Amino acid sequence: MRLLVTGGAGFIGANFVHLTVRDHPDVQVTVLDKLTYAGHKESLAPVGGHIEFVHGDVADFPLVDRLVAQADFVVHFAAESHNDNSLRGPEPFINTNIVGTFTLLEAVRSHGVRLHHISTDEVFGDLELDDPQRFDEVTAYNPSSPYSASKASADLLVRAWVRSFGVHATISNCSNNYGPYQHVEKFIPRQITNILTGVRPKLYGEGLNVRDWIHVDDHNRAVWTILEKGTAGETYLIGADGEESNRNVLALILDLMGCGADDFDHVADRPGHDLRYAINSSKLRSELGWKPEFRDFRDGLAATIDWYRLNEAWWRPFKDATERAYDRGSQR
Repeated sequence: MRLLVTGGAGFIGANFVHLTVRDHPDVQVTVLDKLTYAGHKESLAPVGGHIEFVHGDVADFPLVDRLVAQADFVVHFAAESHNDNSLRGPEPFINTNIVGTFTLLEAVRSHGVRLHHISTDEVFGDLELDDPQRFDEVTAYNPSSPYSASKASADLLVRAWVRSFGVHATISNCSNNYGPYQHVEKFIPRQITNILTGVRPKLYGEGLNVRDWIHVDDHNRAVWTILEKGTAGETYLIGADGEESNRNVLALILDLMGCGADDFDHVADRPGHDLRYAINSSKLRSELGWKPEFRDFRDGLAATIDWYRLNEAWWRPFKDATERAYDRGSQR
């Protein structure tokens, strides 16, 4: 089996490549990554001898067409994914998330290759804190930011290519991931690395916004389950019943890292900040037999903290630049 992974040097993609090399050693893996600020070839160093790496843009049709022609399956992680960045500059999100997905769809259509498209629960907008409902496969799209709007657009392109052209594709929308190799601009690693560098963590507003957390390995095991058992044209939601407010997550990080409960600062909330995400993954569990292995969020978070403690050489080179970008944004 020949597998092309787009965005395989990013957070979730790199972890997917690690898992694939470990659990599916018969698979030939090619990684395509543009190596933007959020993609790091160093994230693939432990498996570098077992994969082929191609530096390139998912919106580069001749390159993508050549790589897809050599593949049996494509898993499409490549995306710009940070909400704050999409508010500061939407253009890269349109190019990578929409044009890049279109480019890939045309290539898999031309060569008859199976595609799995990785999306996000943010395409559904948000829920009220006291709403008993959770997102499922028939929830209407209601994106709130340029990032989530671009991902919603990409999802709709995939659905249209399935229906109009018979492309053999599946989609998954996943809740918030955490784990190793996540860029320090994201909520959990930003708090961890702030504490490790002697900086007080920052919390948007009152921290009441709720996210549904899943360990990245559970997400990627679900993707493999969909590759092996999923039905073409179907969408599957991936979640681990891990709803926690940002305030509670920060409190747990502070506790696990030996800090006081008040050792953080409140900062102005982000424009358009979604209130609550929640995933109903019953279709994936009942039809395909998947279930998460990380059942205890505290244990998964403790393991993540340990990883950042032991891998400062990986995250330290871009920590200062990330904080400067946040400072510039707060001054606008």
